[in-house]
Amino acid sequence: MSDTTAFLPFTKPTIDEDTIAAVANVLRSGWLTSGPNVQALEAQLSEYFGGRPVRTFNSGTCTMEIALRIAGIGTGDEVITTPNSWVATANVIIETGATPVFADIDPKTHNIDLDKVEAVITSRTKAIIPVHMCGLPCDMDRLYAIADKYKLRVIEDAAQAIGSTWKGKRIGSFGDFVSFSFQVNKNIMTGEGGCLVLNNAEEVRLAEKYRLQGVTRSGLDGIDVDVLGGKYNMTDIAAAIGLGQMKHLAEFNAKRASLAKHYFDCFGNDFEASSGAELPVADFEHSNWHMFHLVLPERIHRADFMQTMLDQKIGLGYHYRAIHLFTYYRERGFTDGMFPIAERIGKQIVTLPLFPSMTNSDVERVVSAVKSCLL
Repeated sequence: MSDTTAFLPFTKPTIDEDTIAAVANVLRSGWLTSGPNVQALEAQLSEYFGGRPVRTFNSGTCTMEIALRIAGIGTGDEVITTPNSWVATANVIIETGATPVFADIDPKTHNIDLDKVEAVITSRTKAIIPVHMCGLPCDMDRLYAIADKYKLRVIEDAAQAIGSTWKGKRIGSFGDFVSFSFQVNKNIMTGEGGCLVLNNAEEVRLAEKYRLQGVTRSGLDGIDVDVLGGKYNMTDIAAAIGLGQMKHLAEFNAKRASLAKHYFDCFGNDFEASSGAELPVADFEHSNWHMFHLVLPERIHRADFMQTMLDQKIGLGYHYRAIHLFTYYRERGFTDGMFPIAERIGKQIVTLPLFPSMTNSDVERVVSAVKSCLL
């Protein structure tokens, strides 16, 4: 039985004792920054993604910015993306000097609506950043058909999608640039961190430069800087956590799928009709079930709902408020009503607890609390 007196957060990492011991070993070794553990994690990730080259970084944000820079995106260029994501997805476009162009989202999948993408392509469009929301991939066939038609680079924001698949192929094992996050609430984590799946040796060379101040080394005392890089490298401490997490990735994702199925069973077939709320797409073929979203009916004030759930010791998140409604983006000319689906969902969405150490009883507790608020 679930302990109804204990606080249930919306997410919680699972860390085994072997991983804790591995971190302690790194601390004792004296080699704390990028070293053998980073190299080992990159090798494991490359194998996981079918042998494609992979480089790790200290976040899943800089990975997208670096991909844009490798692709030559800069001032005067436009990059199409979704207004339904964490703000980093759009911020990185501006960081390169380019302009973000939004296309509204699909009301069911919450991914970018590919029917709306072609309408905003111009002669200045150079790339598209789709987001695989909650680990549910975009329609990859259509996405890359559009990219090929207009000769666009694709930087997949797969922050939430490690272990997700498209028609039997892992996200990251094909396509163009693919960016993953290992932030603490992801399906596997390094505390903070991320990786970028690349296409060839030249892109790897540039990625390595951009992540460490633009430096190229030769011999014991040869050093040069010929691009403007940053300080984005992953530490061996973080990589040790990542290596421990990789051992459990399949297990973690299977447990998430099992819990998601139990959510659907507990809500029942008539929940949406009776409550006016919207459940996620029940896709157990492609999704890694990073998160389980619930879109509240408009009669419900989200903050009040979240407080009522908190009073029952159940923590919720919300992912995400529409990017273009933040003050910074309003000051760049974006206004209410431009992307109505993203705006509606961003106002009413909540994220229910979903993490591998949860039990079916925890799910039943959450669903019971939700129903008491909505029915």
